[in-house]
Amino acid sequence: MQSGKGDRTRWWALLVLCMGVLMIVLDTTVVNVALPSIRAQLHFSETSLVWVMNAYLLTFGGFLLLGGRLGDLFGHRRLFLSGVALFTLASLGCGLADSQGVLIVARAIQGVAGAVVSAVALSLIMNLFVEHEERAKAMGIYGFVCSAGGSLGLLLGGVLTSSLNWHWVFLINVPIGIVVCVWVPRLLGKGSRPDSSPTLDIAGATTVTTSLTLAVYAVVNGNETGWTSARTLGLLACAVVLFASFLLIESRARAPLMPLGLFRLRSLVGANIAATLWAAAMFAWFFISTLYLQLVLGAGPMQVGFAFLPANLIMAVFSLGLSAKLVVRFGVKRPLAAGLLFAAAGLACFARAPVGGSILPDVVPGMMLLGVGAGMAFNPLLLAAMSGVPARDSGLASGLVNTSFMMGGALGLAVLASLAAARTGAMLREGSVRVTALSSGYHVAFAAGLICALAAGALAVILIPAEPPLPRRQGERVPAAGAPMSAAEGE
Repeated sequence: MQSGKGDRTRWWALLVLCMGVLMIVLDTTVVNVALPSIRAQLHFSETSLVWVMNAYLLTFGGFLLLGGRLGDLFGHRRLFLSGVALFTLASLGCGLADSQGVLIVARAIQGVAGAVVSAVALSLIMNLFVEHEERAKAMGIYGFVCSAGGSLGLLLGGVLTSSLNWHWVFLINVPIGIVVCVWVPRLLGKGSRPDSSPTLDIAGATTVTTSLTLAVYAVVNGNETGWTSARTLGLLACAVVLFASFLLIESRARAPLMPLGLFRLRSLVGANIAATLWAAAMFAWFFISTLYLQLVLGAGPMQVGFAFLPANLIMAVFSLGLSAKLVVRFGVKRPLAAGLLFAAAGLACFARAPVGGSILPDVVPGMMLLGVGAGMAFNPLLLAAMSGVPARDSGLASGLVNTSFMMGGALGLAVLASLAAARTGAMLREGSVRVTALSSGYHVAFAAGLICALAAGALAVILIPAEPPLPRRQGERVPAAGAPMSAAEGE
């Protein structure tokens, strides 16, 4: 473990890395509040406006796995800096956009860059902090940025849109990106080049990226085109065929994009399955509770942002210290299962939230339970996903768990929103008042999210070993802050 200046510098490096990640997390939600203003100024139709979100989601989901592997091959630090620089330029393009086409193209570029940053940031942090107690603390901070950044985005989006204009929800990224690009090279060191030219599995990269992109496209458009429509089913079938082809290619490739031997690690498999289910539950909470607050309780954008404040504060308490102590004391399995149980209890509170309710008695208790759940579970889930993974594959493992979150969240939200819409439609046909019908639909979605959270907890208990080894790599030194990192870690 480092001490003195070197130790402090590593923590400063963590702060700057998390700033880069925060830009990406914020951008998934900060735009939501600005959509009405964007539609009015750029003259989007209802159907075309969705591409402001979908262009980002498609490329983000499609490039996560590839981004992680590129970091392993060409250097995590190099890919992180390239991703942040590209994301900053794309954000500038979004903020200055004066037409629909420019905004949508810039959003797609943001998605590619965001995927690269998200995929390699986790591996950079894992390589900076090797001593298990410090690593648990660092991962707690990273987990807080990932889990609380979305709700912070809603609040920030409301403030920027109402006090300035929609352009600033994108332009705010520019100074942050510049700061990150300036300080990451200074704090992580110059790094060294690989000894030999890295080999990229082109066939594997093409098939898996196309497969994930088609899957995301089918999912995010499923409610609009119909889940049983020929278009949706055809896209999903193509995605499955391409992914099967990808696995076949990987089983025969000399230098595979994704070594299939990684899936012998029970902790990695269990953590990724749990991440997929938990993301479905958390997306249900985040997006559908926002709709409940606005359409059932009549809350404004600022009130919605402040309603999430209790959850954010509790997540901060856990993520900035308490979660690490739980991991050190109990390992990753028990805090993960307990956190998912708390999250399920919070969703149960939302599943009975009444039509004529108010924020304090009917929303805050559920928010607090979900804050405890997320704060307790996120850190051990990430640690389990990276446990036992060789340093040369850490970027791939990071991209894989991010892909699990992305696909689980997108699919879960689409399915649970469909369940809510079906229930609301049935209630309206029976003559119910609209607000009652909406509330009933949201209850169904929250109940389905509750089931996902419970299933994630159960599978985590079954699949993750009782005490998976904390991800310390044999014979690997802790890189001194500001000193060159290995080819796999640095440049």
